[in-house]
Amino acid sequence: MKTDNHGDKNSQTLARRLPPLSALRCFEAAARLESFTKAGAALHLTHGAISRAVRALEEDLGTVLFERRSHRVFLTAAGAELLHGVTHALDLIESTASRLRAPKPKALLVLSCEPTLMMRWLIPRMPSFHAAHPEVSIQLVAGGGPFSFNAGIDLAIRRNDFAWSADTQANWLFDEAIGPVCRPQQQANWTPQQHDQPHLSAQAPRLHSATRPQAWEQWLKLKQIPGDPAPQEQVFEHFYFSLQAAVAGLGLAIAPWQLVRDDLANGLLCAPFGFLADGSAYYLLAPQAISEDSAAGQMLHWLREQALE
Repeated sequence: MKTDNHGDKNSQTLARRLPPLSALRCFEAAARLESFTKAGAALHLTHGAISRAVRALEEDLGTVLFERRSHRVFLTAAGAELLHGVTHALDLIESTASRLRAPKPKALLVLSCEPTLMMRWLIPRMPSFHAAHPEVSIQLVAGGGPFSFNAGIDLAIRRNDFAWSADTQANWLFDEAIGPVCRPQQQANWTPQQHDQPHLSAQAPRLHSATRPQAWEQWLKLKQIPGDPAPQEQVFEHFYFSLQAAVAGLGLAIAPWQLVRDDLANGLLCAPFGFLADGSAYYLLAPQAISEDSAAGQMLHWLREQALE
């Protein structure tokens, strides 16, 4: 509430008793450069304009600020005291203005992730992370197996199918669960029902991946099905390709649930036998413990949420 009472901080009649601000700027330049001419050049003013500004400031303060000798000027004791205060005030204004002008830098995290997990699970969900945490910038790097945090990687998503160093902080994300998947139109032929249970047809083409060569053998063992080779088998260079081949209807592929859950939900694939835990799990790896309120902590919390949805 504004008042007319003298001394009240909200009084409309109370004004700051400041020297002319333009004159202070001229004074600071002249004192710093020890020359009215150089100060005028720095401020794009004439020598006379600087001289008049300093004279007006001296009259306002009632004290001499400079000793004029030949073509140079030297501060008096009063001038030195004023320069100290003006310099401090200008520095404060400059730093405040710089903070206001500059956008706050985003927290950048370089996240390494296995290529198939990145393409089929992580990238489709990244928009929700950016919406929830616009202040965090993520750079995704494709990579699998061993890596080094010294190579510019902040975090890594890996399955525990290799040994990492004892110093690595491993944060569990989700357990792996695998099972055969195929196009729904081929389910009846490749996994026909017998006694109300799906049966793996010997004629069903099996799709393999060079990066997970034991996938079928592992699943057959978990399911306790004899591991006889199928008459039709096809091997793909990367795991991602074998899953895409299943989507295209080329055969049955062993797939982790997280990597095909979107295709299952959209009806592109079906899982006649469901999924079985294979004993492995995915982790978010970090070089040190992750604090909850850090950018890495936000990423960890979000990843766990996505795995449970």
